[in-house]
Amino acid sequence: MRVIAGQFKGRHLKAVPGKTTRPTADKIKEAIFQVIGPFFNGGHCLDLFAGSGSLGIEALSRGMEHSVFVDKHPKAVQTIQQNTEVLHISDKIEIFRTDAYRAINAVSKRDIKFNLILLDPPYGKVDYEKLLNQIIKLEILEENGVIYCEYDSTENLPSSIKGLTLIKEEIYGKTIGISIYRKEKHDD
Repeated sequence: MRVIAGQFKGRHLKAVPGKTTRPTADKIKEAIFQVIGPFFNGGHCLDLFAGSGSLGIEALSRGMEHSVFVDKHPKAVQTIQQNTEVLHISDKIEIFRTDAYRAINAVSKRDIKFNLILLDPPYGKVDYEKLLNQIIKLEILEENGVIYCEYDSTENLPSSIKGLTLIKEEIYGKTIGISIYRKEKHDD
């Protein structure tokens, strides 16, 4: 597992020990960042279900200025700390060991808004519609911000969520589905 592009291009990252996480393949990571980036001019990223932190680190490498990593598993949190320390980016990150709903409630209370939210939970374990609606309700996504969702291809993600526009939906191989949503502009 490595960083695909940007400041840390080619740097190898540690995977979370054991079989509780499934890193996003480099080929998929490259394809999704071509849609959501490919590079950023600052901004804030939220990597929920972060695992090794690979997706959030890729966003930082491509120009995001700050990333919040969230995972409830101690081994994942430890791996994120190791991966970010070796890249000397501890000043650009926050790491929280908690579940996704607690995390998004906490950041909404701090009035933090994100340009990019990465959702790559264990397959089949998250109600995406409920989670996406909560993200919109808590107003933690900037206008024109993007949400990336990765899931088992047998799962069905909503094609429409109030406040979001589905901008890409694709199956990779026969097993991995991705959906990318953008927050709609408010017409004030």
